[in-house]
Amino acid sequence: MELFYYLVFGALAAVVAAMELSKTNKDRINTSSVFESFKNNYLLVYSLMMAGDWLQGPYVYYLYTTYGFGKGEIGQLFIAGFGSSMLFGTIVGSLADKQGRKRACITYCITYTLSCVTKHSSQYKVLMIGRVLGGIATSLLFSAFESWLVAEHFKRGFDQQWLSLTFSKAIFLGNGLVAILSGLFGNLLVDTLNLGPVSPFDAAAVFLAIGMAVIFASWTENYGDTSESKDLFTQFKGAAVAIASDEKIALLGAIQSLFEGSMYTFVFLWTPALSPNDEDIPHGFIFATFMLASMLGSTIAARLLARNTIRVESYMQIVFVISSASLLLPILTNFFITPSNANGGGITFSGCLQLLGFCTFEACVGIFWPSIMKMRSQYIPEEARSTIMNFFRIPLNIFVCIVLYNVNAFPITVMFGMCSIFLFVASILQKRLSAIGDKPKTEEWTSLKERDTEAEPLDSA
Repeated sequence: MELFYYLVFGALAAVVAAMELSKTNKDRINTSSVFESFKNNYLLVYSLMMAGDWLQGPYVYYLYTTYGFGKGEIGQLFIAGFGSSMLFGTIVGSLADKQGRKRACITYCITYTLSCVTKHSSQYKVLMIGRVLGGIATSLLFSAFESWLVAEHFKRGFDQQWLSLTFSKAIFLGNGLVAILSGLFGNLLVDTLNLGPVSPFDAAAVFLAIGMAVIFASWTENYGDTSESKDLFTQFKGAAVAIASDEKIALLGAIQSLFEGSMYTFVFLWTPALSPNDEDIPHGFIFATFMLASMLGSTIAARLLARNTIRVESYMQIVFVISSASLLLPILTNFFITPSNANGGGITFSGCLQLLGFCTFEACVGIFWPSIMKMRSQYIPEEARSTIMNFFRIPLNIFVCIVLYNVNAFPITVMFGMCSIFLFVASILQKRLSAIGDKPKTEEWTSLKERDTEAEPLDSA
């Protein structure tokens, strides 16, 4: 492996370690022992859930190829997963608000475990069912757990600023350290122990089962709007009214969709960008480097969120601009550096520059997650938190499906340019959100709830 990869990984590791060890009282939030116990319990569960997710990621495509499926059939399976998340995500989000977030988290464990079981079959229809189940599980992973945490945090009377601490630690562990360890563990199972490409999915099911047991034993139930008269359509309508009537919620949804859409597109683009002529690159080691960069970002976010003088709405404008610039690098290197036509070999000079830019983007991703969680906790009404969060994922899933379907139709530079534009637009929307963030919430959502409450006696009569 070339020295360059070790230098980048080592430099990132040193910076992360230095920032973690050099924290001062200004960078720390004083909490209570009761909160620390609550936080550590959530972090344990979240880490187990993310381990169940990260173990599967690197081997899904590879497993399908071992079953003899081509790129077109595999693309359809991936589209089914994102399409399932789009179609069923809002429904399960609404059920989580009404039936309970703890139940929704347990449902995630069961659904994702069943999805893992389907990987033992080489039948296309069974694998398609697995992708549909996986799409539903993904919607629950990115809504139910956060909704449970926010509601439980305030129900127990903890300080609002302490929530930022849980968010940043969850991303540092779940999207950083756990991702790296999961990649190494999956490599151990498949390559070292030769247990086959299905073994990471079996291991994921074990972690999900352990996490489900912890949820059963230690979590209490909480709900959004529990009005008996409200059906799913009424909940959808209420969530739509909340988004349409409050500009802050609408802006937040647009920002999230633009950033996450660019992020998921990047997942499909970084490999061909770094090896356009089939250069030999260490995919697993580069993935671990990206996750380390994400850990650096979450460490930076923890420091920013710990300071009351710094508004999340303000610094995220800069983060989006930096992320936009980082994804312009493939275009700039293609324009200013003569591309090599030689097949094979090691990573090129252009590839090295792009890798540094991609690490910068991943650091921005690490800052984005706890920061967007913080803003969601401030602006999204508790009554329909899971429903609204899954509403946000509808345009995201549509966008990713379109990209997957047309991934070979456009040059890679066009795709990166599109992502860069999206991220720059996100920075503009973030500036608008920062300008109106201190304004009081509009009354439409409250008025709608009052009308529904007044209508309940008439319905029962």
